[in-house]
Amino acid sequence: MRVVFMGTPEFAVASLNEIHTNSQHEVVGVVTVPDKPAGRGQKINISDVKKYALVHDLNILQPEKLKNEEFVNNLKELNADVFVVVAFRMLPKVVWSMPKKGTFNLHGSLLPQYRGAAPINWAVMNGDTKTGVTTFLIDEEIDTGNILISNEVKIGENDTVGVIHDQLMDIGAKLVVKTLDGLASDTLKPHPQDEALVLNHAPKIFKEDCKIDWNQSIETIHNKIRGLSPYPCAWTTYGSDDKFKTLKISGGLKSEIEKTGELFEMVRTKNNLYIHLQDGMYEITELQPEGKRKMSAKDFINGHQNESNLYIK
Repeated sequence: MRVVFMGTPEFAVASLNEIHTNSQHEVVGVVTVPDKPAGRGQKINISDVKKYALVHDLNILQPEKLKNEEFVNNLKELNADVFVVVAFRMLPKVVWSMPKKGTFNLHGSLLPQYRGAAPINWAVMNGDTKTGVTTFLIDEEIDTGNILISNEVKIGENDTVGVIHDQLMDIGAKLVVKTLDGLASDTLKPHPQDEALVLNHAPKIFKEDCKIDWNQSIETIHNKIRGLSPYPCAWTTYGSDDKFKTLKISGGLKSEIEKTGELFEMVRTKNNLYIHLQDGMYEITELQPEGKRKMSAKDFINGHQNESNLYIK
């Protein structure tokens, strides 16, 4: 089939590559976000999908507005059989209704669970033991269309969102090609999502959502830290007296050692860093103090050898 691919970040590149290099289908167009200046130097930043498309000499479209008449006409001229969407913007009906085989999206959850912008983060933060990827046909509502195929992935108790992201990225890429093959042969039977289930949602994550509440259980704190690692990263403040600084925490483990130190104290040994909490000790393995690089617990300890007791809050 003739395919138009729509996507932006690294997660989408894996699917685009799988279609382009390991399928019988032809990518006739790649739609991604416009280039934009970023950072202090305002250097022009281009999406990961565009970088891939440039290297492989694929036809690139970068509309400012998806309802733009010129863009819509350019899409029509491509005469695509199907549109594939992976980590892109919400499409207007004039776009998603265009191809005869429809427009399908790859979503990082087992729909209908975790509809929304951050499905992988929320599944890990909620302590789920499984998640997956789903392809579904796009309709008027967000993430509600008929399901085509899904694939389940287990979540280990110490897996971070980064680990699960990469697994879903690779599995999802193969699922996209499997979906294209099924649509091409008319062997796929789309089915409605089960609206009778009690649903977890996956809204966009903001900075305040990432702040750690140390009064919660160790299990809840552990899930939050790994569900935000490596990005956008859980954070807290640390220090002593009235001098507290921001601290990002990207790695931690539930510990079996006996309680020591004061409540909420950062307990330091030669190589290990613990937080004394109400229901036990939690070990911090990777962190980033304000104004510093990301570092191991040992490096943090070495950098604070001459300081008295430190606390988190």
